[in-house]
Amino acid sequence: MPDRTPLLATQESAAFSVISRYIAQTLISIQEKHPEWIAEKYRKTPWAKPDFQSVLIGKLTKSFKVASDTASLMLTAKKYLQILLIPEFINSPQFTKLFSKIQQLAESKIAPAKSPNSDSPKPPTLTANQTSPLPIGIAILLLDVENLQLTIETEKFLEGICHYPIQIKVAFANWRSMGKKDAEFHQRGYQLIHVPPGKDSADLKMATVGASIFVHYPTAKEIFVCSSDRALTHLSNTLQAHGLTVFQVRKQIDKIIVLNSKTGQVETHSLVTLLEITPLEQLVIQLKELIKKEQQRTSAQWIKLSTISALFRDNYGLVLNEVVAHHLPDTKTRDIFIKYPTDFVVHKPSETSQTYVTLFEVKLSPQPPILNKENPNNSSITAPNKLTDINSLEDLEIAIVKIVGDLTGNSPNNSVFLSNVGSEFHRQYGKQITQIIKDFNLGRKFPKFLQSCDSLQLRKAEKGWQVSLK
Repeated sequence: MPDRTPLLATQESAAFSVISRYIAQTLISIQEKHPEWIAEKYRKTPWAKPDFQSVLIGKLTKSFKVASDTASLMLTAKKYLQILLIPEFINSPQFTKLFSKIQQLAESKIAPAKSPNSDSPKPPTLTANQTSPLPIGIAILLLDVENLQLTIETEKFLEGICHYPIQIKVAFANWRSMGKKDAEFHQRGYQLIHVPPGKDSADLKMATVGASIFVHYPTAKEIFVCSSDRALTHLSNTLQAHGLTVFQVRKQIDKIIVLNSKTGQVETHSLVTLLEITPLEQLVIQLKELIKKEQQRTSAQWIKLSTISALFRDNYGLVLNEVVAHHLPDTKTRDIFIKYPTDFVVHKPSETSQTYVTLFEVKLSPQPPILNKENPNNSSITAPNKLTDINSLEDLEIAIVKIVGDLTGNSPNNSVFLSNVGSEFHRQYGKQITQIIKDFNLGRKFPKFLQSCDSLQLRKAEKGWQVSLK
């Protein structure tokens, strides 16, 4: 992107904002009059609300700032509209009229702001039914899949940064250990290069292939080196020495960082797609559905907060704490459950323990997952009456606590051998406790399970393990 004086940069920023606001207002108008024209994924998003307008306008403005000219800006605008609107509308006369208006805004507000001394040629006029002619040159993308994986959305972001079309994409990995990723990347147009297992094997192969990429593709002008391994800096320096513009792409927590090695300019792409963040009311419904399904799957009433977060990420592709922070700034994840006490019940047994969540229901609330340490009296514990009543780890812990309390009632040191606890459990419930633990897929032995119970204490004695109430 050509250098600009502060005045020109300010003028262009204002122009980008005007165009972004026009697109946002148009989307609101379409939603009010013809919601069926909006892509189903975004049809229920409340675009008229200020928060959502602000997010969309900010995202559009940021994307427009990397455009090198009016044609690039128009391509970026069209990509966003193709994401937000259905294909039928994109091919309609109404869209042609909309796109022409965006083009008029772009040309009238940006063209005068260009420096008369700029070396950049004047871009051809772009209409809704035409595409910008391809410049002489291509961009290449090299990806270490073992180190960094790019989504389709992230690829679109990279396309908006470079000045040449990305025509060659090469992915390096030990594909035998990547499951079905080879089929996925092949379908997305990548050339796949297999490397044997080993530390930095993919990086080394990428460096070898990349160092001579300009020989095989003499029209290459730009290249993306996608890997979080900084050892590939040498490859970037080699390519830059041969006249290529190198973009170093790496992941940093929840962001993709792109460094233009030639200009030093850094671009950031959030992996949390704000456009996909649902309204707060919808978020509560989603969380209730996830908790209900997990309760049915595990037969446990109390679900760990960490489990809910993982389920949310798997089902919706978003990080729960970031979505909560978007709606409730400066709060923690559990605050979303505390904010809705008529929907959720939150339980945190101690400062060091995990947080548990269950659904608030009019019927009697379930027993918390960890017993109160201050009241270990077995007379206050309602133990499962029969084997079929033990449907969760919490039920199992309550049953064992009751047995230990009964067996240690007359014990001088208030402890009992582990074998005696197992025998009593088998007598009362007709099944070996080790088999119960195996049925719950814990992957641990009886002593290990007892050590995980906050209401019980286990110690190694001369004649074997002894257990007592805390």
